[in-house]
Amino acid sequence: MPHQRCRARTKITAAKTDMRHSPMRRCASERYGLKQMSENRRVVVTGLGAISPVGNSAHEVWENLKNGKNGIGRITLFDTENYKAKLAAEVKDFDPLNYMERNDALRSDRYAQFAVAAADQAVEDSGIAGTVAPEKFSVYFGSGIGGISTFETEHTKLLEKGPRRVSPLFIPMLIANMAAGLIAIKHDCRGSALPAVSACASGSNAIGEAMRMIRHGYADAVISGGSEAPISPSALSGFVNMHALSTSEDPDAASLPFDKRRGGFVIGEGAVSLILEEYEHAKARGAKIYGELCGYGSTCDAYHITSPHPEARGGAQAMKDAMAEAGYTESDSVYINAHGTGTSMNDSIETKAIKLALGEDAARNALISSTKSMTGHMLGAAGAMEALVCLLALRDGIIPPTINLLEPDEACDLNYVPCKAINAKADLALSNSLGFGGHNACLAFRKI
Repeated sequence: MPHQRCRARTKITAAKTDMRHSPMRRCASERYGLKQMSENRRVVVTGLGAISPVGNSAHEVWENLKNGKNGIGRITLFDTENYKAKLAAEVKDFDPLNYMERNDALRSDRYAQFAVAAADQAVEDSGIAGTVAPEKFSVYFGSGIGGISTFETEHTKLLEKGPRRVSPLFIPMLIANMAAGLIAIKHDCRGSALPAVSACASGSNAIGEAMRMIRHGYADAVISGGSEAPISPSALSGFVNMHALSTSEDPDAASLPFDKRRGGFVIGEGAVSLILEEYEHAKARGAKIYGELCGYGSTCDAYHITSPHPEARGGAQAMKDAMAEAGYTESDSVYINAHGTGTSMNDSIETKAIKLALGEDAARNALISSTKSMTGHMLGAAGAMEALVCLLALRDGIIPPTINLLEPDEACDLNYVPCKAINAKADLALSNSLGFGGHNACLAFRKI
């Protein structure tokens, strides 16, 4: 019987092999303009855009992060008198009318407004408009929560004024895919327009899946990134009651990744967009190239709804997968933009994941920082923000700091570039994102 099963499997494998080369499959590939699935096309970043707590353009963000500017302050979006957490990393001086018509702004949640603005900046920065067939132009944009402020507003109307007063735009403004939809409508992207909804890994998953779309020929360019606007009464209450948020009232002692004093993350908001493009397409049109997205790992701890696996198995594997795809060797100098939230469990377990992925010696030689010390935790936008940081760190040979890291934790014993940026050239930059539900994503970048 074992031999019969083996022969049966051989026949099935042969049939599948024949099917790969069959006229039917070739015709389908030619008809839809797809590349063979085995072909790995190179993917580069040609545009950046940002709306964030530390600036409303990619240039402003990078200048402020290099200089250690803290974007955290007292919450102004609502009265926090009865709330334990008083601080957040809010976007400042943002006017959606710079990017949208008034009616469109009124019909979209704050998270979607951020996304449209960041995408507009990235499209303009890249010069991609008009160079890609609409059918080969896609959008992958992540959001962990979507329109939570819209939910609060309309639910209050329901309770106080009855069902007839709920807006007919409630659902379109609420759903987490609407940012991708609005971006696609504005820029005539007729390929896939999808969200990634994987908590704190949403932005990184959106970028990584967009890379795979281009690699395998389903798109020539993708507007990717992440957006979040979670600074609301219900979100703040939920996070603080699960003991995830810092309750410090000192902006310089609130978001403290890898520090012994850390007591939770600081909630942040904003959006970051990257234009991903097939390398030959970008080169042919003379595009400015920030760097190459050359690796992506996506795993699940399969362990717990909020806690990471104690042995860091999912995070370490995501890093290993991204590094392998990026062609990592021991001679590579590595910069890691850590997930680094400032929660007790995350920071120590991420340290363990880095050691497992790189090996003890290489981990101690790596330069690591958490820019969440300045931006707070932008949730679904965090991975996109940190991808931007990786690209510009590689480009400029500058590693941004983990500010306010004054009392290192013994369980976090690697080089987290405390307090001030340093000049250092890296060959490979990794961006880690570790989300609730056990979602792990790692993006790997090289200078080109």
